[in-house]
Amino acid sequence: MEKPYVIGIDLGATNTVFGIVDARGTILYSDSIKTGKYVNIDTYISELSKGLEGIIEQAGSKEHIKGIGVGAPNGNYFTGCIDFAANLPWKGRIPLAQMISDSTDGIPVALTNDANAAAIGEMTYGAARGMKDFIVITLGTGVGSGIVVGGNLVYGHDGFAGELGHVIIRRENGRLCGCGRHGCLETYTSATGVARTAKELLIQRTDDSLLRRLEPENITSKDVYDAAMEGDKLSAEIFETTGEILGEAFADFIAFSSPEAIILFGGLTKAGNLLMDPIRRSMDRHVLKVFADKTKLLFSELNESDAAVLGASALGWEIK
Repeated sequence: MEKPYVIGIDLGATNTVFGIVDARGTILYSDSIKTGKYVNIDTYISELSKGLEGIIEQAGSKEHIKGIGVGAPNGNYFTGCIDFAANLPWKGRIPLAQMISDSTDGIPVALTNDANAAAIGEMTYGAARGMKDFIVITLGTGVGSGIVVGGNLVYGHDGFAGELGHVIIRRENGRLCGCGRHGCLETYTSATGVARTAKELLIQRTDDSLLRRLEPENITSKDVYDAAMEGDKLSAEIFETTGEILGEAFADFIAFSSPEAIILFGGLTKAGNLLMDPIRRSMDRHVLKVFADKTKLLFSELNESDAAVLGASALGWEIK
């Protein structure tokens, strides 16, 4: 009889959230631990193992678990390792999949990066069900991406393909990125990028804005959204500019993989049509004619609070 459950683990810089998921994409039991609390990886694995034992007991026993999927920054699907993740407490190369499997008495574990996990989640449970060619763009603190071609996630020869957030979109005086280069897409179109645009415009311009009531260094993308919803013209312009840049980039992405859809995922998507409309206008204006009107723009269909765990759990079903 097919084992009825998988476990999804979303390993973030602040929290690690994990849950038991059934074949319909329902999270039955879940728990979390504080990632940043554990500077030693062995201590972290020990604490994670205790948490996993707790939810496995709720499901009956580990005999009911087909596999464990993990989404993590710099997670390498081929090796099962986290490689040099800047925002995690542990440095170097961490053989995370093997460590989790060992700590759970041999339950098989698959690991990938968080954006790829989101793409697998959309294909299994969300907006990409039935699609074989699509791109998921995650708009959060950074910009991540998962690319699916012919029904298969694109990993490249080393497991790290698909870093579309680090495509250079502005070469002239491009913003410094955390990766060390200048002009990367995520420096303009992530939640952090939106806040950077706001701060720059408040310095460069003198027009009135609700944002001027705030300390510039504390402005967030949510502040910009809230101001735009109150009719603030400068804030609306910031989303227009952000959407213009994303649409320009998407037109290029369409040229290399001709996706059926580009699916937007992450906190910045809460801006809704304030962001989606300028993206669509810009994409349509910049896309090659042969690709015109062929690629849908969609928001993720996964519940935001569950999405990362569901995306990771989808890896568990793929384990042979």
